[in-house]
Amino acid sequence: MADRISRADVAHVAWLARLQLGAEELERFTSQLGDVLDHATDVEALDLDGVPATSHPYPVSNVLRDDVPGPGLDRADVLAQAPDTEAGQFRVPPVRGESP
Repeated sequence: MADRISRADVAHVAWLARLQLGAEELERFTSQLGDVLDHATDVEALDLDGVPATSHPYPVSNVLRDDVPGPGLDRADVLAQAPDTEAGQFRVPPVRGESP
């Protein structure tokens, strides 16, 4: 496990994700991520020749209704209720934002 992922790797990923980890958390996450990588290695070692790829273990059917267009709202009625319009569209104030 030690060569799978190091404390420095975990600390770097935490830094990239803007996470502050204490020493105990860093140890725990290094161990846990090492275990995940070891399991991925075990799965990779499986002989899967002849096993078809599956996206779901059970048959799945779409339970949603068909997308059928229906009547919409009248543009003139909607625009008449807007506080401000321009050229047949809603007019909104410009967004002056906060920097990220």
